[in-house]
Amino acid sequence: MRFLPSAAAAERAGLRACRRCRPETAPPPSAAAEHPAVTRRALRLIEAGYLDRNPVAGLAAELHVSERQLRRILADHLGAGPAELARTRRAGLARMLIDQTDLPMARVAAEAGYRSIRRFNDEIRAGFGVTPTQLRRRRTAPADAALVLRLAYRPPLDWAHLLAFLAARAIPGVETVTGGAYARTARLGGRPAIIELRPDPDHPRALLTIRGAGVGTVAEAAARARRLADLDADPMAVEAVLAADPAVAASVSAHPGLRVPGAWDPFELAVRAVLGQQVSVAAATTAAARLAALLGEPLPDARGALTTLFPTPDAIADAPDAALAMPAGRRRAVRALAGAVAAGDLDLGPAADPEAAREGLLRIPGIGPWTADYIAMRGLRDPDAFPAGDLVIRRVLGGDAAAVRRRAAPWAPWRAYGAVHLWNTALEAR
Repeated sequence: MRFLPSAAAAERAGLRACRRCRPETAPPPSAAAEHPAVTRRALRLIEAGYLDRNPVAGLAAELHVSERQLRRILADHLGAGPAELARTRRAGLARMLIDQTDLPMARVAAEAGYRSIRRFNDEIRAGFGVTPTQLRRRRTAPADAALVLRLAYRPPLDWAHLLAFLAARAIPGVETVTGGAYARTARLGGRPAIIELRPDPDHPRALLTIRGAGVGTVAEAAARARRLADLDADPMAVEAVLAADPAVAASVSAHPGLRVPGAWDPFELAVRAVLGQQVSVAAATTAAARLAALLGEPLPDARGALTTLFPTPDAIADAPDAALAMPAGRRRAVRALAGAVAAGDLDLGPAADPEAAREGLLRIPGIGPWTADYIAMRGLRDPDAFPAGDLVIRRVLGGDAAAVRRRAAPWAPWRAYGAVHLWNTALEAR
């Protein structure tokens, strides 16, 4: 028996999954905390389809390493190079669309990132041993009428906690949490869209519904949804570390599968985090709703309570003071944050280095360590980010930020999950 580090490595070794096996539904290796930051960032970009539009040299430049170094790092940790990882991702996404939708094959090829139908046909045949048409004929379930993707994850997942956390912070007009589902407005492929994410009651997977998105945006939408709900987490690895500490052991036992709630848009989360400095969650939500109503773009085809697209960095950076009705210091911080992102001086995208982004955030006057750590934790998906200065965390663990940081050191590399359990402990103690 041989164990290989990735599906791409298996394909490189000449192996092919049987038609019952679904390697494309497994959480991607970018979630593995033991991988170097460069590996995780490279995989996030590959998973979002970066190499479908750009050469490997461009990916290396984004990550500030040489192309040769990038190939070596990925081969060492995943057993395959960037092009092979991208090829496996394309084939997996194509199979998901073939199985779960009635999209024409040309649209499936475009959404999966193929530049030609011929290449699409060749890679599907090589990967699955049948043509795309034969693969669709063999599916066991009818396609959904809307574009609905089923995103698998490793159970357990505490959906009740995740949805409650998002509901308390949902920006009116932009987000809703109703009927056990999270929905929001979004920009996909330059077009306004609406996405909805809900748990599948019968299987360990999330159902992602996409409405109004442009062609070629399914991969991006799926990647964002996975980050939002932390679908790539490995709960067994997290809980094996945290369960050993009495400070969080009770929460770990009572709430298996507690995830770190993510964000659809890290910039939106960053703005929300700045608005939430030293105020209640409700007050921050009100401020974010006011900002969206004044500076956001109305949704052309509004659906119920979803009416507005969150403002772009340019819109906030150029907004007059009257549109940023908040204390002067907070207004300067929000405007500086938006300006840095708009100018490209601060990277909060999928390739962002969490440590570099944290340093960039701390250079903005009015943004402190708590805000930077919170953004890294939820927006940049750093599983070891830990807001040690958080008042609730300090109250539960006792001591100042430095003492709390030392106390949580044994939880590495899962301190972000420890923070969520501490917040949950404090909430349940009320």
